[in-house]
Amino acid sequence: MTDAEAQRGLTAVLAELRGRSRSGIGAGWSRVRGGFALALQAGLGAGIAWFIAHDVIGRPSPFFAPIAAVITLASSVGQRAKRTIELVVGVAIGIGIGDGIILLIGTGPWQVGLVVVLAIVAAAAVGGGTPLVVQSASSAVLVATLTTPGAGLPYTRFFDALVGGVVGLVVMTVLLPLNPLTVIRRAANPALQTLTDGLRTIADGLKSGDSGVVRGALDQLRTAEANFTGFDQAAVAASENVAFAPARWRARGALGQYVEGADHVTYALRNVRVLARRVMTALDDGEQIPECLPSSIGLLGDAVDLLRQEWAKGVEPVATRERALRAAAESGRAYAEGVGFSGGVVVAQVRTTVSDLLRATGIEYAEAPRLVRRAVGWDGRARAARKPARARPGGSGRGPS
Repeated sequence: MTDAEAQRGLTAVLAELRGRSRSGIGAGWSRVRGGFALALQAGLGAGIAWFIAHDVIGRPSPFFAPIAAVITLASSVGQRAKRTIELVVGVAIGIGIGDGIILLIGTGPWQVGLVVVLAIVAAAAVGGGTPLVVQSASSAVLVATLTTPGAGLPYTRFFDALVGGVVGLVVMTVLLPLNPLTVIRRAANPALQTLTDGLRTIADGLKSGDSGVVRGALDQLRTAEANFTGFDQAAVAASENVAFAPARWRARGALGQYVEGADHVTYALRNVRVLARRVMTALDDGEQIPECLPSSIGLLGDAVDLLRQEWAKGVEPVATRERALRAAAESGRAYAEGVGFSGGVVVAQVRTTVSDLLRATGIEYAEAPRLVRRAVGWDGRARAARKPARARPGGSGRGPS
């Protein structure tokens, strides 16, 4: 290797390292920005909980009040209000049982085990889910290991936990509520971007006849299920945040687009996965592929990308509807030019996915397939299929038996 080649290799390595460093710093800064609002909420909640329990109520060492406030705030992000209440009640139950046990029989290894058993049984008895059970057990352990008999009346730390939980809920919904639009956009954008990239990659693989490319896109779409689940959960959490936080009521209009469209976008993901499998089968079987079929799938990817942009701007998703219907029209052309069995299934999945996207933009459930049929040019055919046969003169109107 010459000195010039070595120098070029070193320059390339250093450039790659600089790129990784910048991307790492950028990702870290993005995570800091994403968690900063929660950090402010937790800090404010802990301080207020301590102030109320210590300075207002007069508790000498109410450490469970700020703990309960932080647990409530940290665990409620992206979860339903019911789970937040379960966390508060779970902490209170665990502390109450722990206090009672150490007051009666003291502390020790078997007392810790008994406290955990009773806390979980009590949480299950009141019908609690996993958050309530976990918080009951962990809070009971804290009491049984960090306190001694006679450290206080049984109800004191129970009351501290309730104070902290209530403060956490007040901070989350009234004093410093997270912006629901910011939360849901952060959840929606990765899901929509993955679906966009998957559709465009499938289109490229179909156009080039490379089933391996399509298989890679399908793998990516399968692993994206968690993103779509997070989107659905964020939609529920954000709608509840708006309902209980007056400061965020003005965001209801823009937020409604995400909330109402989340389920339909998830349906679109599942239909696209079916589409990808059929594209692979069509390529492996050597079926005839009209040029307009990959174009149709690419237009579908463009429609998803437009949906992401228009939702982010809070505008009526008119461009999304137009692009989606163009995708449907192209699929109709492909069907007319001739496709095999798997190709016909691909056309059907394009049409179904277009209907999902139209419903995600606010089109009524029954109206979406009608618009798709019109775009494909099958609207008249659908009406003819629904029209009853006219009776022949002198006959019963029935066909031959």
